[in-house]
Amino acid sequence: MVGEKVIDLVMLVDDNDTDNFISKRIIEITQFSNAVEVKNSGKKALDYLRDNENNLEALPDLIFLDINMPIVDGFVFLYEFEKFGDNIKNKCKVIILSSSDNKRDIDKIVNNDHVIKFITKPLTESALDEIKINNI
Repeated sequence: MVGEKVIDLVMLVDDNDTDNFISKRIIEITQFSNAVEVKNSGKKALDYLRDNENNLEALPDLIFLDINMPIVDGFVFLYEFEKFGDNIKNKCKVIILSSSDNKRDIDKIVNNDHVIKFITKPLTESALDEIKINNI
């Protein structure tokens, strides 16, 4: 499509290696983005963002974030994300990718200013198409 925004880098944040593998393959097969960075914990993802705060090219355009993870879950991640500078908050858009169907969790997380969408696992080609179509 003409005028489609090219997504250079996507970050997957999920403690489930199988989910990460499936999501990464869908992103690669559909050529949704040029690169995929996989972090299997919220802490590793936050560390990556912190380490690359002044390197815009290394920052992801989209972060697919799971809610249910040990230690640093999606809620803690978003709380810490809020403390980052504008470089990160303006560049990185967060999409929740979760198997959670807890309405309270979903309501709490989609009302976060940095969350632009909620997707139920598994990630699908049609979900990626919708993101592209809406120029998220």
